[in-house]
Amino acid sequence: MHAGKKFAAFLFDMDGTIINSIACAERVWSDWARRHGLDVAAFLPTIHGVRAIETIGNLALPDVDPAHEADLLLKAEAADLDGIVQIAGAVSFLSALPPGRWAIVTSAPRSLALARMKVAGIPVPEVLIAAEDVSRGKPAPDCFQLGASRLGVDARDCLVFEDAPAGIAAAEAAGASVMVIDATHQHALTTTHAAISAYNTIGITVDEHGWLAIEPQRDAA
Repeated sequence: MHAGKKFAAFLFDMDGTIINSIACAERVWSDWARRHGLDVAAFLPTIHGVRAIETIGNLALPDVDPAHEADLLLKAEAADLDGIVQIAGAVSFLSALPPGRWAIVTSAPRSLALARMKVAGIPVPEVLIAAEDVSRGKPAPDCFQLGASRLGVDARDCLVFEDAPAGIAAAEAAGASVMVIDATHQHALTTTHAAISAYNTIGITVDEHGWLAIEPQRDAA
């Protein structure tokens, strides 16, 4: 649980980490996969935590333009916000953090991220890193390094909250510490990192220099 360790800032992935958007994302991607003749069940696990353009590009489908298809998917996802909710306790936890000490670092495009956050009631931080802000998405470390830089800190002094293997790999590559959020996992994720299922199981302390520490909430329901 990173007991006793202090961090300059917290960096949060979005989908599956502070909001649960699995149902709507998988509805849209399932329709897309069926249109392209893919095995939906085998394909869906590959979409989480990765930018759409890279997910599509990795398939190397003939006569498919990843940028065009990613744009179509963005429009479809923006039109389907039904059922998006916060991960338990996320809004309260984020609202308690000092401004300028946390950022959201997502593989979603900015417009989609803001739409989903609004539906779930997630506060908008001073720093939001989205898909279009980096040339290489997760598992490359660029997004977390950029988020830390814009907060004026080193990624190696940050705690990253993540739920997907690609995001965890990106955080590790950036040299950050990791807290895994497993609230939306259907199957246990094998990880050496600390994990929680809800934010009401942890709290924070802030020292005189503004550094953050995690503390367990033993009386959490």
